[in-house]
Amino acid sequence: MNPLPQGLQVFERGWLSSNNVLLTDAHSSVLVDSGYATHQAQTQSLVSVALQGRPLDLLVNTHLHSDHCGGNAGLQSAYPDLQTMIPPGEAPAVLIWNEDALSYKPTGQFCPRFKFDKLLHPGQVLRMANLDWQILAAPGHDPHSVIIFEPSHKVLISADALWADGFGVVFPELEGKHAFDEVAKTLDLIEGLQAEWVIPGHGAIFQDVASALAAARRKLDGFMQNPEKHARYGAKVLLKFKLLELQRAPQASFVLWATQTHYFQVLHQRYGLGQPIKEWVEQLLADLQRSRALELVGQDVVNL
Repeated sequence: MNPLPQGLQVFERGWLSSNNVLLTDAHSSVLVDSGYATHQAQTQSLVSVALQGRPLDLLVNTHLHSDHCGGNAGLQSAYPDLQTMIPPGEAPAVLIWNEDALSYKPTGQFCPRFKFDKLLHPGQVLRMANLDWQILAAPGHDPHSVIIFEPSHKVLISADALWADGFGVVFPELEGKHAFDEVAKTLDLIEGLQAEWVIPGHGAIFQDVASALAAARRKLDGFMQNPEKHARYGAKVLLKFKLLELQRAPQASFVLWATQTHYFQVLHQRYGLGQPIKEWVEQLLADLQRSRALELVGQDVVNL
């Protein structure tokens, strides 16, 4: 079994903010993904302490969901010479800051405007921590996402393409676009890499890649057989994500926020079976309460 490379540090963050991967050598420092905006002060603190006065030279985003790039603007402000690389698919939307195309407005999420300097193309090799890392396309969860693999130590930065117990919501499917087959192809790609270490977008580093792939394929098969199950799962993930941000909110205003948010409107139209949207959202909250993801305290919804 190969050891983890020298110069690699992982800040395991949770579910509101993605994990951050810091790669350093004598000449450069690189951060992969920057977390959610409301955690950007914590992100900057973690990076600053780890760098011990050195500047951060390069910021790399695996994809542009708000929990992976919400700290970009803060880091760019803290490190004026910082270069930022993003996958090419949404670069035009970043240039004009189209929050609809970038998913922030439709999901009801927050991401401060940031800039980029270079594109992170699949097939490219990026030098980080004295090693050559391969940039690989990983559509499915996000059509423009990449994963990053270092073959000599067999380390994979998998973003949301593979977690220890599954993968991220397949957002194109929520928008009515077929993408489950892309998830399957990405899982096949990951299997072929024969990684010994996986640094997921959320959760701890793991090594039992075969078990993770098996769990992901079971989950994918269930979603393919029952797309409504995936849609409800996606809606509940978005509710939980917002509650992670707010921690506590009046139930009435929280439900109103959901009914006025585009993704919930689209999912309700496709899968609400004629049920009023307010009742449909309340039913999703009841599901989350039963699974101990939240609790109702008086008139408030409280994160657990």
